[in-house]
Amino acid sequence: MHPRPPRRHRSRPLPMLLGLALLATAVTSTAATNESPTAGDLLRGHVEVLAADAMEGRLTGTEGERKAAEYLSKQLADLGVKPLRQDGYLSPFEFTSGSRDTGSALIARRDGEDRSFVGADVVQALSFSDSGTVSGELVFAGYGIRVPDSADFGYDSYATLDVEDKIVVVLRYFPEDAEGEARATLARYSGPRFKAMTARQLGAKALLMVTGPRSPNAGEVMPMTFDTAIAGSGIVAASVSGALAQELLGADRSLEEVQRGFDDANPHVAGFAIDGVEIELTVRLEREKSSGHNVLGVLPANATGSAVGSAAESVVVGAHFDHLGRGDGGNSLARADETDAVHNGADDNASGTAAVLEIVRALRDQERRRDLVVAFWSGEELGLLGASAFVDRLDDEDAPVGPVTAYVNFDMVGRARDNRLSVQAVGSSDAWPGLLEKANLLVGWDLQLQEDPYLPTDSAAFHRAEIPTLNFFTGAHEDYHRPTDDAHLIDYGELGRVVEIGERVVRGLLGEEERIAFTPVAPKRQQGGDRDSVRAFTGTIPDYATEVSGLLLSGVIAGGPAEEAGLRGGDVIVKFGAQTIANIYDYTYALDAVKIDQPVEVEYVRDGERRSTTLTPRARN
Repeated sequence: MHPRPPRRHRSRPLPMLLGLALLATAVTSTAATNESPTAGDLLRGHVEVLAADAMEGRLTGTEGERKAAEYLSKQLADLGVKPLRQDGYLSPFEFTSGSRDTGSALIARRDGEDRSFVGADVVQALSFSDSGTVSGELVFAGYGIRVPDSADFGYDSYATLDVEDKIVVVLRYFPEDAEGEARATLARYSGPRFKAMTARQLGAKALLMVTGPRSPNAGEVMPMTFDTAIAGSGIVAASVSGALAQELLGADRSLEEVQRGFDDANPHVAGFAIDGVEIELTVRLEREKSSGHNVLGVLPANATGSAVGSAAESVVVGAHFDHLGRGDGGNSLARADETDAVHNGADDNASGTAAVLEIVRALRDQERRRDLVVAFWSGEELGLLGASAFVDRLDDEDAPVGPVTAYVNFDMVGRARDNRLSVQAVGSSDAWPGLLEKANLLVGWDLQLQEDPYLPTDSAAFHRAEIPTLNFFTGAHEDYHRPTDDAHLIDYGELGRVVEIGERVVRGLLGEEERIAFTPVAPKRQQGGDRDSVRAFTGTIPDYATEVSGLLLSGVIAGGPAEEAGLRGGDVIVKFGAQTIANIYDYTYALDAVKIDQPVEVEYVRDGERRSTTLTPRARN
């Protein structure tokens, strides 16, 4: 199915009563001429309501999220699902919806003279910093990277340094001249928050980060990236300009030469104290708190002899209903002519939300040994906030549910191709393959089973709590995180088949005498870095729903390096630079090792023919 040309989404204000009336009647409107609307009609009704311009993109904490939550609450009530909380279906959680620097400053004292530095282009809080004023001596700790022993790679920027009660200066990113495996390993531990945590653990008072003259974005103060954590990092942290860092080093040292000394990643190159200067650093950071809302309900166990209420085991089925609003938070892939357009998120994730509603419809009259908890999460796009808030309460004495035996998630399930359905996190329980095979007998999907439970969706929050999880997914596409992810592009017949297999899996979990067992799965990649460590932008859109040898592209971002290199959807990347690509993990590893603006030879397969091209990665801002 080909998307129609991009169109700008301009929502028209709806009077409140009219808006609620539309929400309440949209799904049932198909029944006006047919007493029994089809499954496709019901699914289409849900998606068209949730992905309407009037929802303003369902950004967590906004009026659009509230409208969507009201719609879902009404649907649960109509299905006979009870509120999980005594005060209704909505379950609030607090998050940081924004932060701003309200006047950070630095005073440097040298030879009895004070110099003051202020202004966002000179010194600015890092978004995860604590607020406060600290003073002390300076230590330059290179790139501020400490690789854990478990990585079997000896690199520690602090090996010869005493930073207790000192203020640490570190370079942003990772050593520029490192190559191959060393470069990839260092990149994984180079995220700013990870560096701040390391300095704090070693007793530093504060962290100053500078973008070196040999790095991308040379000398620039780091932007205040969006950070949804309510609390700070436990340390005062700021970014300073290259010019200010040079001022702190003094006339006897060149920042460029200092950086060059660390850039070959030689683990024996030591940091040093910056003698003769002390600083007073003040960071003033104001975090704006907002509330998001999950929508939670329950169909209690009803089988003879089943426990009832808080004593009952439960199975949770869920999907996130939030999306990106108008795409201002940094996750949008909107093109230049789509700026400020509503991101309707029909596939991401109105499709999964609709699937859960119809699974509940199919199960409401079935016998259940366990409670069926129905969860619509908000805050997924901001970092799994809603699901994490729920999971964090599971061990509380007043937890809203009994022991959770399994969690089944639906995220982007409306754009299936070639009868393929990806089922992820299968490695989290040895029971999953058998349950899936049985559930699929009469549905007939070509299932793509993927063991990895470390996923960028809500199931990951449950996996961290050692709960068996599954995630259903039909694959990425060129409308992902763009305003063009619209309701008319959903394949409602195939979405109905996702409902069929999902309902059979959940029914099996509700009826089994024994709860399924959790199976630990070792991460395939070391964790620790963040998006800042993967600096290279290539413009590729991987197809996660297909098992092939290599990296299958579902598309490329318009105007990105991949498109400029001649790559397109359907190509399978089999070699990226020196790295052979067998799967998505190989590709991510290879991205760690590339250098900005340096061409990379890419080998790929198109229509059975092996080809090659040259791709030049760009820097992320």
